[in-house]
Amino acid sequence: MKDHDPATPWFAAQLKPNSHQIAQRNLARQGFRVFLPLEEETRRTHGKFVTRLRPLFPGYIFVALDRASGSWRAVNSTYGITRLISLGAEPTPVPTALIDALMRRCDDEGLLLPPEAFQVGDQVVVAKGPFTDLVATIEMIDRDERIVLLMELMGGQTRVSVSPDHLRKAD
Repeated sequence: MKDHDPATPWFAAQLKPNSHQIAQRNLARQGFRVFLPLEEETRRTHGKFVTRLRPLFPGYIFVALDRASGSWRAVNSTYGITRLISLGAEPTPVPTALIDALMRRCDDEGLLLPPEAFQVGDQVVVAKGPFTDLVATIEMIDRDERIVLLMELMGGQTRVSVSPDHLRKAD
């Protein structure tokens, strides 16, 4: 995906509920270049922690196309797509800088890469594992690239060691 043509504009298409894989497959089959940034999400389901991929922008997929050729009308009739986002009669392109920045943050399959390096004292949110959604402070980063967090659990301070790819910076 990193070898996209910067001259071709990208457009956002609204997806039908839970149809991102169907739409992505059907658009690619028609010859459209698509970009669907994904992130890993951990949820507790039936007492177990389940990690799965989910769209970074639920309900939307990006499609590269030439608006002048009229091929954008085929996108609107693609199975899994509701419509291209428009301001007026024709679809509105997404700023190229936004798509380029998103692509730099993703691998070739569209999976969001871990954020930049963490520093001691950073506030982070645990994104995967049994401590998902808990806010913690980085206390130490060891030589094996494990990060030691200090978090509030059951009224006390607890140290937990996690992998950096299980964290994201707190807003």
